[in-house]
Amino acid sequence: MSSLPILNSPSKAKDRVFDRKGDIPTEYFKDELFELEAKGELIVHRIADDNFVEVDTKYGRKKKIPIQNTWHHKSCGQCGHIPGYSTSIFWLHRQLGYKYHDPKDQTSCTAWNYYASSASNSAAQAAIAIRNFAQAYEDGYFPLIHCGTSYGHYKETRHEILHHQKLRDQVRRILDKLGKPLVFPEEIVHYSEWIHVMRDQIKSKQKVDFSDVTATVHPACHYHKLVVEDAIYDRDLYDGQRTATVSGVVKAVGANLADYSTWHDCCGFGFRHILVSRDFSRSFATIRKIERMKEEANPDVVITHDTGCVTTLDKSQFATQAHDRKVGIPVLSDAQFAALAMGAHPYKVCQLHWHGVDNKPLMEKMGIDHKKAWAEFEEQVERIKSGEIEYMSWEDAE
Repeated sequence: MSSLPILNSPSKAKDRVFDRKGDIPTEYFKDELFELEAKGELIVHRIADDNFVEVDTKYGRKKKIPIQNTWHHKSCGQCGHIPGYSTSIFWLHRQLGYKYHDPKDQTSCTAWNYYASSASNSAAQAAIAIRNFAQAYEDGYFPLIHCGTSYGHYKETRHEILHHQKLRDQVRRILDKLGKPLVFPEEIVHYSEWIHVMRDQIKSKQKVDFSDVTATVHPACHYHKLVVEDAIYDRDLYDGQRTATVSGVVKAVGANLADYSTWHDCCGFGFRHILVSRDFSRSFATIRKIERMKEEANPDVVITHDTGCVTTLDKSQFATQAHDRKVGIPVLSDAQFAALAMGAHPYKVCQLHWHGVDNKPLMEKMGIDHKKAWAEFEEQVERIKSGEIEYMSWEDAE
């Protein structure tokens, strides 16, 4: 009787070593960017040598993340649906002592319309992006993009500007009429990349114990699926096989990072679904994402890093709850999560009352007295109603 051949079983994923081999499959945008600058076609807005942290991107290239003197390109979705998102980003800058600029003359990126196939021509789209970049350059601050949709769209705009002479000429004529230079930043930087490189400083100022909190992470498609080679990866997080942003700060503040099988799927916001097929978005967000997390990881909170993701995952759950599905998980941005860890006020700063899912059980698990916090918030509201103050200042919030 002959014996069966002995086969070596493949090693488990956790035991494998992930090495990047061969040539990088994508061109390096900086080669074209600096070549165009040398020809006098545009100005490259550089990050100062003493003002960045260098990180690895998907294929091992280096990316500079500015530390301070940042120009905050806000999100129309954040301001409209999750206002505590932006205030948490600013609060973190203030608490860590980094200078920033909150511009009053920034325009929307118009990417929502672009992805819904209802935007105008490519020259208008690119001119809007570069007008904002030119304004940051003239203000003397480096752009930090809050919205994942803007971030992805601007990287696509960079590709078009670098490769199409006709488009550059069209955009230059528009900017000439505005009296602004054709400027492109050395890096397109998302705010969550700033939080990622600040995670150790955030940990050093942590005031709230998150060791009992379990979190799942939803990485935003506009962050890691558009121009994939520009997203941050770290060998210490999932062996560098999925983007490190968000997961890094969750681990840094001591929360339990839980996994689930549909982590790579869209939140349901999509590129045009939320505008033209909202029922599809709500079903996908809750049944494909939230319910799967509930069944596989049962987290206390979902952490993500894009306005569309927070809005869709959070505000879609009410419809599915009406059908007794397994949902009901609070959804926060990494900025709000990090700010809460550092002791930010849950209502004055993080503005959790704008969220759709009940987040009081989460705050109780964090040890936050939400009843006391709400009374303090209402006190500020009464001061505004009485005319004592016109609005809440940072001094009132801190």
